[in-house]
Order: sequence, then structure tokens, then C-alpha cells
Amino acid sequence: MDTTKYVPKAGDVVEVGVHYVGDVRRLAEILEVLGEPDHPHYRVRWDDGHESVYFPGSDASIRPRHAADGAG
Repeated sequence: MDTTKYVPKAGDVVEVGVHYVGDVRRLAEILEVLGEPDHPHYRVRWDDGHESVYFPGSDASIRPRHAADGAG
């Protein structure tokens, strides 16, 4: 069993799921990893261009940019 955990880094993509009917998923690029490994948060640039510090919740997934883009 593989017990390694992916460690997000700058350039990776955050996807936040929808909460209500009519919502759209939100995407952001991680610009900087902040915090400690057991309490990570990130400086991100959202798909609408604004930047913020983001504390991921259970509705968020983080993956390498190439996986999010569908490129190999």
C-alpha cells in the first residue's frame, strides 16, 4: 500500500467544488505554499484574476498542473 501523500507546490491547481445548484467550480493556481504541513494554506490566483490566501476545506482538491490541464 502506498502511504505517500502528495505535497502541493507552486504551480499546482486548486479546484473548489460547488455548494449550491447553479454554482460553478472555482479554480486557482497556487502561487506560494504557506503554513505548516499539518495546517497548510496557500497564496493563490483565482481564475477571475484576483489573488488571496486560501485555507482549503473538505470541498477542495489539489493536483499537479499537468493533471489539471490534461497534459502528460
